[in-house]
Amino acid sequence: MSIIVNLDVVLAKRKMKSIELAKLIGITEQNLSILKTGKAKAIRITTLDAICKYLECQPGEILEYNNRE
Repeated sequence: MSIIVNLDVVLAKRKMKSIELAKLIGITEQNLSILKTGKAKAIRITTLDAICKYLECQPGEILEYNNRE
C-alpha cells in the first residue's frame, strides 16, 4: 500500500502509550494496533479527527503517501 502510517512516531514524540490513546479516542487497542501497523483498509474521519485532537497534530504527521511502491 502506498499510504504509510506514522502513528508510532507521533505517539513516541508525545510520550503517549497506545493503550492511553485508544481509551481517549474510544477504540480498542486491537483496532489501534491494526491502524498503526498499516493493516487497516480504511480509517474513519472521526477517528482521525480524535487522534489529531488528542495528539495535537495534523493528519499529515500521521499519514504519508509513498508512490515508490
